[in-house]
Order: sequence, then structure tokens, then C-alpha cells
Amino acid sequence: MRGARAQPNMGSKDGVNLSKQQKMKKEITIDSFCTGNEQRANETEGEGSAKEKSEIPVNWIQALEEFKMQFKTQLREAEDNWEKNLKTKISHLETENSVLRAKINQLENEAKEMKDEAKQMKDEVKKMKDDLQRKSNQKEKDNQKTKDEIQSLRTRIQQLESSDLTRQQDTIKQNQKNEKIEENMKHLIHKTEDLENRSRRDNLRIIGLPEDHDKRKSLDIILQEIIKENCPEILEQEGKVEIDRIHRSPPVLNPQLTTPRNVIAKFKNNQTKENILQAAKKKSFRYQRTTERITQDLAASTLKKRKAWNTIFRKARELGLQPRINNKIEDFRIVRKTD
Repeated sequence: MRGARAQPNMGSKDGVNLSKQQKMKKEITIDSFCTGNEQRANETEGEGSAKEKSEIPVNWIQALEEFKMQFKTQLREAEDNWEKNLKTKISHLETENSVLRAKINQLENEAKEMKDEAKQMKDEVKKMKDDLQRKSNQKEKDNQKTKDEIQSLRTRIQQLESSDLTRQQDTIKQNQKNEKIEENMKHLIHKTEDLENRSRRDNLRIIGLPEDHDKRKSLDIILQEIIKENCPEILEQEGKVEIDRIHRSPPVLNPQLTTPRNVIAKFKNNQTKENILQAAKKKSFRYQRTTERITQDLAASTLKKRKAWNTIFRKARELGLQPRINNKIEDFRIVRKTD
């Protein structure tokens, strides 16, 4: 009986079917075994009944029958126990099979979900890859565009540098021309100023003569009276000072000005003009209780330059210096103060 048992395949439906077939086979084998034993016993009894009938005791036959009945009872109990255990194992296997099926279904569902997720991830990766490729292509286009713009800028810069170099060369040439023109202009201005001063060398400028004197007397007579009053020695030597022309400058009176206009007198004799100028440097000329200042008549540009030096001369005099203008050279002589 132990040799006839077969271990069922746990966790499989085919194993359960195989166990049922083995059970049926074992039942047939046990019945065959019992029937065969009975047949062999009957045959043995039939063959030897004649010889041994008289020899076999009645108790032994009864014992044999009891043994057979006991053996059948034990055999049925063993078969019932085996069938009960087999059913229990089959029930356990079916339970385990159900659990395994549930787990398999769960795994299949999880595998399906994982497959769907993998597909979704694959789609997302593909989408990301496409986006990355598109961005990369756009980046390459932008880089190429930037390179083209940089190259264009470099070309323009080179052109501008070349143009600027040409412009600088032209500017240098123009500056050289301008410098020459300025030098020529300065020379011409200096020449013009010199010519104007030369044309005014016979002129004297009378500053501070009131305007109301012109209404009573002519400027010619007023000048004669000024010379007669302040330096009569010139009239004693020459008799009368000859004046080419005399007028006020500017010719039109400006009502906003509070000071009288200057008087310009042109002498026919330059030496007479110099004598009057030297006398005016020694003392202040007066005419009818007013003080007049007599100076050399110069061009307006020369007067402007000398006016710029007035502040310097004033400061020099405060420091004890004695400035004087000698043609184009400004000479400063230090006067030593006596204690």
C-alpha cells in the first residue's frame, strides 16, 4: 500500500487529476488483490480439499475468516483515511491554487499596469527626445544666426575701422591745413593790426572830454585850447598845431552810455603828436576843470589785448613793480622802496 501511493503535484490542476487517477488505480489494485487472494484461496481449497480437508482444523478456517474480515476492515479504514487525507490535501491545493491564481491575476494586472506605464514612459521619453531634438535644432539655428551676426558685425567693424583710419588720415590732413590756415590768419591779423596801428601812428586819443563842449566849440578849437593850456611850449615853438582831422568815436552817441565818447585827432606832423604824447605822460591834462587823458590811438584788437593786461599791471604795482609796455615786450622793472 505504501509503495502504491504517489505524491501529488502541489499547486497544479494536473496534479489533482493525476491524484484522482492514482486513487482509482489503487482501488482497482486493492480489489484485485483481495479478489485474487480469494480466488487463490478457493483454488487452493478446491485442489487440496480432498487431500487436506481432513487435515485443516475448523478453528484455523474460522481464524482465517476473521483475519480476512479484520484485514478488509483495516484496509477500508486505511482507504478512508487515505481518501480523507487526499481530499484535505486536494482542498489545500485548490486553496493554494486559488491564491496562486489570484496572485497570478494580480501579477498580470501589475504587469499590465507596468507595461502601460512603460509605454507611457516610452511615449514621454520619445516626446522629451523630440522636444530636445527640436530645441537642439533651434539652438543650432540660433547659434548659426549669432555666428552670422557676429561675422557681419566683424565685417562692419573692419569697414568702420578702415573708414575711421581713412577719416583719421583725412582729419590729420585737414588739421594740418587748418593749422596752416590759422597760422596764415594769425599772420594776416597781425599784419592787419600792424597796418592799422601804423595808419593810426599820427593819431591821439583824448579820453574824458565832456560831450557838451562840442555844442559850443568845434573839436579842433577845443584841442588847440587843451594844448595851449597844458603844454604851451609846443605852441611857442610851432605857433599852431596843424590837425588833419578830428572826430568822436563812435560817431553815433549811445544814450545808454554814461561816459563821454573818445576823441580821435590825426596830426599832420608826427613829431608834434609825439611831443604832446610825451607831455601827457608826464602830467594829467586839464580842460575847464575836467581831467582828460591823452594816449596813443591804437587798433581795437590792440586795445583789447592791453586791457587784458590791466589787472596784471595793477597787481604788479601793488607788489612794488613798475610795469611798462615797450612795443611787443612787456618789461617789469623792480623799484626798490626806500625806507
